Amino acid sequence: MASRSVYDAVLIGGGHNGLTCAFYLARAGYKVCVLERRGIVGGAAITEEFHPGFRNSVASYSVSLLNPKIIREMELARHGLKVVLRHISYFAPLDDLRYLILDRDPGRTVRELSKFSARDAAKFAAYHERLDAMVDLLRSVLLQTPPNAGGGLRDLLGALSLGNKLRRLGMEGQRDLVDFFAKSAGDILDSWFETDALKGILGFDAVTGAYASPYAPGTAYVLLHHVFGEANGIKGAWGHPIGGMGAITQAMAKACGEAGVDIRVDSAVREVVLEKGRAAGAALQDGTIVRGRAVVSNINPKLLYGGLIPDAALPEDFVERIRNFKCGSGTFRMNVALSELPDFTCRPGAGPMDHHGGSIMIAPSLAYLDEAYGDARRLGWARRPVIEMHIQSVLDDSLAPRGGHVASLFCQHVAPVLPDGSSWDDHREEVADLVIDTMTRHAPNFRAAVVGRMILSPLDMERKLALTGGDIFHGQLSLDQLYSARPVLGHGDYRGPLKGLYMCGSSTHPGGGVTGIPGHNAAREIIRDFRQGRVRKAA
Repeated sequence: MASRSVYDAVLIGGGHNGLTCAFYLARAGYKVCVLERRGIVGGAAITEEFHPGFRNSVASYSVSLLNPKIIREMELARHGLKVVLRHISYFAPLDDLRYLILDRDPGRTVRELSKFSARDAAKFAAYHERLDAMVDLLRSVLLQTPPNAGGGLRDLLGALSLGNKLRRLGMEGQRDLVDFFAKSAGDILDSWFETDALKGILGFDAVTGAYASPYAPGTAYVLLHHVFGEANGIKGAWGHPIGGMGAITQAMAKACGEAGVDIRVDSAVREVVLEKGRAAGAALQDGTIVRGRAVVSNINPKLLYGGLIPDAALPEDFVERIRNFKCGSGTFRMNVALSELPDFTCRPGAGPMDHHGGSIMIAPSLAYLDEAYGDARRLGWARRPVIEMHIQSVLDDSLAPRGGHVASLFCQHVAPVLPDGSSWDDHREEVADLVIDTMTRHAPNFRAAVVGRMILSPLDMERKLALTGGDIFHGQLSLDQLYSARPVLGHGDYRGPLKGLYMCGSSTHPGGGVTGIPGHNAAREIIRDFRQGRVRKAA
């Protein structure tokens, strides 16, 4: 059964990048259809009730990387999005007496660091100044299409423009950039600081969503990737969307609807329709054919090329490269419903206190992070897990009943595939208990306060959210999978290897996180191809 009309663009996957891409295409006057296999759009940025009366963000759990241009042009605030900032940046309980707080107020951060090291307190501002220079360079290329290997004049000019930006960094900045792309986060942080707790907090960003030791080359870039954002106009700040991360994608869906996008849920795609070597639409599981002049994939390339398009229709080398595309972020995700706030031994008070509204970190040193990765490689999961906990209900009382709270726990490291060949279904509860026990060592009332929990192992994330290998970024942020080489060199410009086929998901530049940038950039390239006649517009 075929659709009655032909769309200009058919998008596979209604995650935030797919919605962003659809909006920009529709705003430019094109007929657009979004096909989402689940009953709700949003991908990994959704809010669900996981225990009676308790709701929270399911996978993604904090907002900073969502690009302000996209927020503004999609008018997400008008469509219901409201973001509030964390009370403090980081709270790291260390033992029964000691803790470290990092705050948006530089003066308070210096005072807190001085309790551990006067040297580190004095160097902290300089570290961020050097970091900011590189982050500003990264921000300057986020909304640009990477120069495509083997491309034409436009790609050459893009490469020259990037070269000019690098020169403007100056020699010190260029040396720093080489360090951050070639060295490990651990090596860089060890060269700057002596306080284990500080290096643990900063090093967490280098392994967030990266299945790696902080001493693995390339992790310094992952650190940069997590600090290029902003919230409410404050660079580097992180916030919470009222109503959870689903508030972002529901606002996006409203913007798309207003622009005329046809959004179809419960519409799982069986295959991409190919005609004369080009993408011509999508066939749904129920047999419906949705035809489009362009087909845009917002799913992991392993699912697109490994499942929806036959290998025989693709270049042999490309198939091999996609087969070797690395996925797996070492992440174990939980939500818990709480009867009361955790009472930390090192900073007692059931609260709410300012640390309850910050990012609560169990990452006391780089050695701890390294050990967690080693455990996962050998044993399947860290025996001392790395944990970032947010208690969103302190910032947003719509998520829990009066007196109750919800908390998200983002945990590293776990093996995407267990080394002994067993299933995550056999171990998910055991690891969840370990995570709760780890937090209870710092807040003795925590275990008793847990009245409900939602658990997402890597296998759960793959089944529920189509995150291959449980990879929250749709592909590791390793140096061979960045910029023009994301997902494959020669296709870093959001165009697939078949005519009429495009990619707009986190497997393209600039990578993962709730940014909307891949969708924004892909839409620009698709519109360019429509206007230049490379893709014929629907009648």
